[in-house]
Amino acid sequence: MAQRTRLDDDHCAIAQALDVVGDWWTLLIVRDAARGVHRFEELQRELGVSRKVLAERLRLLTEAGVLARVPYQDRPERHEYRLTPRGRALLPVLVALQDWGDTWVLGEGETMATAAETSMEARRVHELLGTRVPELQLAGHEGESRDPVAAGTPWTVLYCFPGAYARQDAYPPGWAGIPGARGCTLESCTYRDRLAEFTAAGATVQGVSTQRPDEQRAFAEKEGLRFPLLSDAGLALTAALRLPTFRAAGVSRMKRLTLVVDRDRVVRDVQYPVTDVTASVEAALEAVKSLARGDG
Repeated sequence: MAQRTRLDDDHCAIAQALDVVGDWWTLLIVRDAARGVHRFEELQRELGVSRKVLAERLRLLTEAGVLARVPYQDRPERHEYRLTPRGRALLPVLVALQDWGDTWVLGEGETMATAAETSMEARRVHELLGTRVPELQLAGHEGESRDPVAAGTPWTVLYCFPGAYARQDAYPPGWAGIPGARGCTLESCTYRDRLAEFTAAGATVQGVSTQRPDEQRAFAEKEGLRFPLLSDAGLALTAALRLPTFRAAGVSRMKRLTLVVDRDRVVRDVQYPVTDVTASVEAALEAVKSLARGDG
């Protein structure tokens, strides 16, 4: 693909970046690679693009160091395309584009930590039902790396929340005025108080936000949480599942939602939007029990 920037754009980082990813297909390829779609045939099926166009864009992204070709079969030799550290650094860009689209194209321009039940955003989240959560590692609040899908348990209840802090003065300015942002402490403490019921039903509870692990650790210690909080500060899970976000204090925050995932990493239940946090905990428990009975 020919370089498109002008000579006077040589020192413009925006123009130089757009030479690499300023194309409809290239960013969508990065999006799907983040979702766990790595092979040529899978990418072509997901994108509906011609083989010629896909091959050209994959070549461009590989040469730019955004993707790496990784062999997965010897005879015949076949490769899949994985995001490099340079490629993963694009995830916040994708999340910011999605947030802008949700807010200003599909929405009314209002900063919200929730959405209307009939919104396209809610529809996108509910389309996660039946899809698989890609394998990845997130930093846990105790310092270890964890898979968002817990091992050795039939079910994982993964609740995503905007942010919870040990001190009230740590919340971003204007937090209480953002619709749907409040309630994270109550939600986490309700899961804490009912943890034995989830365990008895065969479920592991894990919370996830885009906060730093040290912020999560301070909150978990203050509230006596007995389950992991995971940090998606790098937005790997957010980008992989195209989870809805909003911006507060210059940081992308997860909107509140809950997923029930089975041991095969398949999403079996989705709650979004969540407007009553205590009711959502009860609904997650009932979903696990129903799935365990084979009702789901």
